Amino acid sequence: MNIKKVLASISIIALSYSSVGLTAVNARSNDDLNSETSRKIVVFKQGTSDETRDKVLGVRFASRKIKRLENSRADVLENVSDTEIADLKTNPNVLRVETDAIATIQVRDARETAKGGGGVTIQAQTLPWGISKIQANQVWLSGNTADPIKVGIIDTGISLSHPDLALNIKGSYNAINGRKSANDDNGHGSHVAGIIAALNNTTGSVGVAPKADIYAIKVLNAAGSGYISDIIEGIDWAISKNIKVINMSLGCACDVQSMHAAVIRAKNAGIIVVAAAGNSATDPVIYPAAYPEAIAVSATDSSDQLASWSARGPEVDLSAPGVSIYSTYKGTGYATLSGTSMASPHVAGSAALVLFKNPSWTPDQVIAALESTATDLGIGGFDNLFGFGLVNALAASQ
Repeated sequence: MNIKKVLASISIIALSYSSVGLTAVNARSNDDLNSETSRKIVVFKQGTSDETRDKVLGVRFASRKIKRLENSRADVLENVSDTEIADLKTNPNVLRVETDAIATIQVRDARETAKGGGGVTIQAQTLPWGISKIQANQVWLSGNTADPIKVGIIDTGISLSHPDLALNIKGSYNAINGRKSANDDNGHGSHVAGIIAALNNTTGSVGVAPKADIYAIKVLNAAGSGYISDIIEGIDWAISKNIKVINMSLGCACDVQSMHAAVIRAKNAGIIVVAAAGNSATDPVIYPAAYPEAIAVSATDSSDQLASWSARGPEVDLSAPGVSIYSTYKGTGYATLSGTSMASPHVAGSAALVLFKNPSWTPDQVIAALESTATDLGIGGFDNLFGFGLVNALAASQ
């Protein structure tokens, strides 16, 4: 039995609560963030009024408040000293003070294959090996292309005008700065989006669920890094838009309770949460993938071998293609990338196909279908490398 599922009920009791809304306070750029952060998430006790929260923070933190996360009953502050943290922790209205840790994309390498414009010709449509490996193309023969299942891509954004994606993009949000576009300035989010839902046309690539409705939720900067608080805001935005599947090809070795609570909220709202297991080889599975409510995905190659760099452990639920994956990229281009970042969207797209066939299913029912029909790899049954096995979109969506 997967240890994540054993812990799930305990986590829900400890972290789940009901609240609504999020409020941006002072927009900040995160272009210069690094592994060291003095940003903190101050979480208030349930029942604490907005007026009381404002009094606790007072004039001292007014200019350092980045945003208010209503669903988390939290305020995000910057440049908080150790002394100030200690003072906040002693306040009877404060539940905890957490570090606003930094998450990153989970890609190993990138090779830009073709650029749009500039005289470079985009090649005819290619069926990426990962699509055929999980038999997604066989699902389409029955008319199941996941239209109009809503899939949120919590990432670096999406290239909003990409010809292989634009028709499927139904909404966008920039959690870093709500006044700015969610257009992809890195390429990673566009690549993930293409694996999930690139159009089945005559050019470029095609996704697992080529008619799914995709939503660009930008939480990471041009370097592929971002704060946990922005990820939380992105998750809450997805909940508010009734999105059914979210993909997070990102993470860190940081168990932030407020992020876990957001993942729990998402699942309780009927969202299937899929996340990359990480690229740290023998190191533990990263968060949010390690949470019991998320589907943690490891990466395989075309020979069904675990990628040497793919994270492993009892938290892994499924495996999927993640080596040399061809997909859409920034601008109007295409690229070949490797990473658990590429494996996760194969599962997210498969979940969308399952939901098309079974629109009333709960997240647990969708997860059960994906796990019970996976192609067993490695030792017999569940293992720490492949989880329940290689996702099989065709079998899961029958």
